[in-house]
Formats: sequence, structure tokens, C-alpha cells
Amino acid sequence: MHGEHTDERSADSACVIDVDDLPDGLVVTDRDGHVLSVNRAATRLTGIGRDQAVGRHVRDVFSFRDHDGRDWWKWLDTYGGLSTRTRQPELPLRTPGGQEMLVAARLVRRHRGGEITRVVITMRDAGARARLERSRADLVSTVAHELRSPLTSVKGFTATLLAKWTRFTDDQKLVMLETVNADADRVTRLITELLDVSRIESGRLEIHRQVVDIPARVQKIIDGRVAAGEPEGRFLLRVLGELPETWLDQDKIDQVLANLMENAVRHGRGTVTIVVEPNQWGVTVSVRDQGEGIPPELATRVFRQFWRGNARRRGGTGLGLFIVKGLIEAHGGTISVQRGPEGGAEFRFMVPTGTPDFA
Repeated sequence: MHGEHTDERSADSACVIDVDDLPDGLVVTDRDGHVLSVNRAATRLTGIGRDQAVGRHVRDVFSFRDHDGRDWWKWLDTYGGLSTRTRQPELPLRTPGGQEMLVAARLVRRHRGGEITRVVITMRDAGARARLERSRADLVSTVAHELRSPLTSVKGFTATLLAKWTRFTDDQKLVMLETVNADADRVTRLITELLDVSRIESGRLEIHRQVVDIPARVQKIIDGRVAAGEPEGRFLLRVLGELPETWLDQDKIDQVLANLMENAVRHGRGTVTIVVEPNQWGVTVSVRDQGEGIPPELATRVFRQFWRGNARRRGGTGLGLFIVKGLIEAHGGTISVQRGPEGGAEFRFMVPTGTPDFA
């Protein structure tokens, strides 16, 4: 027994991490700034290899500068500052070629408060953060724009009714109140979409599984649209073969189906066909229209935030398909878009079968 534990400890101690396996760039220098080591990610980010860097001063090979043009290494000041200082927080810096990176440093000391023996520098491409910040700015801008219109309408009609209630007929009051109600629903939908986006991006989306009859859910949504005024012949449901039992979140699957059918009605033409069929590991649902379809070069972009299929039919926030993709993937499924059999767009998603552990 003792021998087995010794072997396990020996195996663990022999497991040394190779710096080339790290996803971020890593440069190690001595106290004076002379480069001791460069990992593969740093070479990929900067184009500077070990042979070009090792032994030279970091300023001569990497030359990081802040947005005001100050030399980062000089600003780091390894000889000055508090003796308890052990790190430099991540900052956006630029190389002489104009490339922006996020750079942080760790000051390694012989002991607490002792002299610095080496500096460990990490670097990451700033492009991903810049894209995230742009995405968040776009989200704020879109939300502000989408909220302004219905709230202005609600405020205007409410103020008018309060000021001139007795001057309007009952029919006029009814029209105004119906408009206020519709705009309030629009604001509620937008807030719901934003909450969905937040949960998807943070990984906090919860799935509450139960047995779901997918064709029955499709038919219920069709019935609702027909009751709201859509022609009954606009929708066609086809079920091909015997479907396996699926454990899904019914509300979220309803949201997916409703969104895809709304998308087909808004951006497509002709009959909207919903095909439900079994596959080798679950169920496939296809939503097809007879419109212009989606060009192949746009197929990878339709599930991004703020995508709108047709500028002439601009409407909604452009978050619907992004949310649909997140909901399907949270179920362990996949979704794609392609050209349908009749030329229009075909959105196809697959969800797995199988009984969850709690059942």
C-alpha cells in the first residue's frame, strides 16, 4: 500500500506543465528586463521567436507602450515602488507595429519584501475584448432605440387621456388604450429577450425538463397564430415516422418554435412548413418558407446578435435567432440554416432523446 502511494506522488510530481501549452503569451525576464524565456503563444501574438528574444532586453524586442506612448518597462520600474508590490494589473498596450494587447506582470521576489529576481509577463490579444465591448455597446444602443418608441407612445397616449379624458369618445379611448397595451407588451418582450441573452452569455440558463410532445406544441402555436388573424392555409405541419420520447423544457421549446415560425412569416413568403421527424439520436424539426432564402455566405451570421434578415422588413431587436441557438444548445442540440426544398430558408434543429437521471 505504501509503495502504491509513493508511486502516485512520484507520478504527480513528474507532471510538469510546459509553458508552450498555455493559451496566453508568456515572457519571463530577469530583474533588469533581459528575456529569459518566450512561449509559443507569445511568438504567435508578436511574431518574435525565442531565438530573437532570449538574452536581449524586453524593450528592444517587444517595446510595449501605453496609449500615451510611454515605455511600459520604464513605467513598471522594477527597482522602485513599494517592496511589497508583486503584480502589475492588466493594461492595454501597443507594439511598435500598432498591435494592441492586454499585458500584465508578476514580480517574483526572493521573499516577501525582498528584491525582485524575475518578472513574468503575460499577454493576450485585445481583439476579443474589443469585440465584446463593441457588442455590449451595440446592445445598449439597440435596447435604447427599441425602448424609446413604445415608451414615448405609452407616455403620449397616457398624458393625452389624463388631460382630455372627457373630450374623447369611448371608441377613441379604446384605440388609445389598446395601443398602450400593445406597446407595454413590446417592452415586456424586449426585457425578456435581454434576460435570455444575459443568461445565455453567462451560462446561467436553466433547463426544466419534462416529456414534451413536439408536434402538439407546434400545432398549438399554429392555432394561436390563426386565431390572431393569420390564414389557416399559411401553415403546414408534417410528422414523418414514429417519434421517440423527448424530455425538454416546454416553455423554451415553445419559444424556439414561435420564434422560428415568426421569422418565417416575417422574412419569407408562401406556406410555412414545419416538418418533425426522428433521427438516430433524437428528433429533428425543420421550419421552411418559400421566400428568397438566405445566401450561403450569410448562413454563419444569422445566429449572431442583431442580425436582421431583410433591411426593407426591418423589425424586432435582431436577438431572436441568437436566443434560439442558445436555447437549443442548452438542451444539448444543434441548429443550422440552409436552402429549403422549395427555395426558401430552412431552419433545422435537432434535440436529443433520453430520460434524465431524476426521472
